[in-house]
Amino acid sequence: MIIRIEDDFDLEKIMVSGQCFRARKMNSGAYRFITGSHILYIKETSDCEFECSCSEDEWSAVWHPYFDLDRDYRAVREKIRCENEFINHAVEMGKGIRVLRQDPWETLVTFIISQRKSIPSIAACVEKIAETAGKPVFADTCTKEYGTGERIGTEDCENVRRFPSPEEILAAGEERIAACGLGYRLPYVMSAAEKALTIDFEALDLLNDEELFDAFTEFYGVGKKISNCVCLFAYGRVSRVPVDTWIDKVIREDCGGCDPFPGFGEVAGIIQQYAFYCARLEKDPGQGKRDKSRT
Repeated sequence: MIIRIEDDFDLEKIMVSGQCFRARKMNSGAYRFITGSHILYIKETSDCEFECSCSEDEWSAVWHPYFDLDRDYRAVREKIRCENEFINHAVEMGKGIRVLRQDPWETLVTFIISQRKSIPSIAACVEKIAETAGKPVFADTCTKEYGTGERIGTEDCENVRRFPSPEEILAAGEERIAACGLGYRLPYVMSAAEKALTIDFEALDLLNDEELFDAFTEFYGVGKKISNCVCLFAYGRVSRVPVDTWIDKVIREDCGGCDPFPGFGEVAGIIQQYAFYCARLEKDPGQGKRDKSRT
């Protein structure tokens, strides 16, 4: 299927923006995204046109909201007029990033895991958990039609497992989940799985921002940053601003110690993503986008 996206939309920037850990760029040049039991291969074919591996119905029901395509990011970006040069530069540099609407359970666990881990380590841990306890999405993507009827090339063949449910993590047991590299985060994840059995994550979307934030701080090992990450990256609450080491550094070093994000109101979380992306790429160019943490 071919789709057109006229708004800001950069697959590479989205993939490396520190909000999702299972996105990959394939050998064919397509980008792979996974959410729940759904997997997407998407490739830009020309300006504003993208070839997708899903049906029109799946795009509308799953991927259109996943990429937050009902929001005009160009309009958000163009309205930002800030006296701070770094913020203005970050907004321009981050053009194309979108705040993803990810699965809440997976987002909660991945950001629990993210504490004091580099992004490659987080991604490796998340994939290991999926391999250990998750169910196959489908057996072999080579059998799936891609875009206009062509098959995904052999270089993109992969067996993909979905992120496990709380029940599947508990069934796997502490020993097997510990072997995925969680370290001291293991009890946080196992406790989250126990608590999640009693949680209706879909119903939580009916809560206001503060109530939603409070609901996730009740999980063992979840503080303000992780709760804000879940609010922002799973529920689309784009006023929420997770403050990790990179955003803290931006506030201290680039904003004179004065937090600029509350001034952006309902889109503060989007501006935070631009700042996070810019800070990681510019503050440590030797390390770059591949291995800086989301701590």
